[in-house]
Amino acid sequence: MSTQKKSSRKTILDIKKMKETGEKITVLTAYDYAIASIMDECGVDMILVGDSLGMVVLGYDTTLPVTMEDMLHHTKAVSRGAQNTLVIGDMPFLSYQVSPEVALANAGRFLQEAGAQAVKLEGGRETAEIVHKITSAGIPVMAHIGLTPQSIHQIGGFKVQGKKEDAAQRIIGDAKAMEEAGAFSVVLELIPEKLAEEITKSVNIPTIGIGGGVNCDGQVLVINDMLGLYDKFTPKHVKKFANLNPIIKEAVNGYITEVKNCTFPDSEHSFK
Repeated sequence: MSTQKKSSRKTILDIKKMKETGEKITVLTAYDYAIASIMDECGVDMILVGDSLGMVVLGYDTTLPVTMEDMLHHTKAVSRGAQNTLVIGDMPFLSYQVSPEVALANAGRFLQEAGAQAVKLEGGRETAEIVHKITSAGIPVMAHIGLTPQSIHQIGGFKVQGKKEDAAQRIIGDAKAMEEAGAFSVVLELIPEKLAEEITKSVNIPTIGIGGGVNCDGQVLVINDMLGLYDKFTPKHVKKFANLNPIIKEAVNGYITEVKNCTFPDSEHSFK
C-alpha cells in the first residue's frame, strides 16, 4: 500500500485560521520564477500573480490589455518557484465578466494549466453570481473591492473609494456579498482606514489591505513598488522596503564602463 507525501503548502484553511487567531497575513505579487522562489524561501503566506504585471512588467498604462495567455504564462513560472506558498492567479479584464460559464472555464485554467491554487477577480455584488459559480466548482476565489483597476475608466482614475457615506455602505455591502458568494478572502484597495476596519469586523473572511490601513487582516504590495524598482512615482500607500533602482543603475553603468575599457572580462573570468 503506497503512502502519499503530505504537502506543506499553505491552504485557504490556513489563511482563514490566521484571521481567527489574529495572525496578520502577508501577500506579495510576483511574476517570475526567481522572485517567487525567494518569497517562498522567506515564508510569505500568499503570492498573487497580479494583472498589475501589465503595468510593472509589460509596460502598459493600465491593466486592461493583459490577456489570459499573459497571466497563465507568468502564473506557471511563479508556481514552479513557489513550493510552499499559496499561489493566486489574477483573472484579467473580460476573462470573467462575459458570463459565469466563461468565468468558470478561465478560472479552471489557472489551476489546471498554470498550477495556481486560487484565483482573484474584481467587483462587488455585481460579480456575486460569478464568484458563486466558480467556488461551487471547487475553485477558491479571492475577491477585490474598493478601487478596482479594471474599472478605472468607469470610476474616473486611481482615487480613494468610499469616502462618502453612501459609497462606504455600498463597499460594506460588496464585502458581505463576496463572503456570501463563497470568496475565501477579500482585497480592500484604496479605501479609508476606518471603513476597512469596519469591513474587517463585519465579515468572517480575511481582509487584505492595499491602501486600507493597519486594521485589515493582512496586507499586499506590488513587489516592484516595495523594492523601489521604479523611481518616477511612489503611491502614498506604498513603503519602499528597499531602493534597488539606483543599485541596479550603478551595476549596469559599471558593466558598461568595464566592457568599454576592456577591463571585463579579466583573467579571472576567462578560460585558458
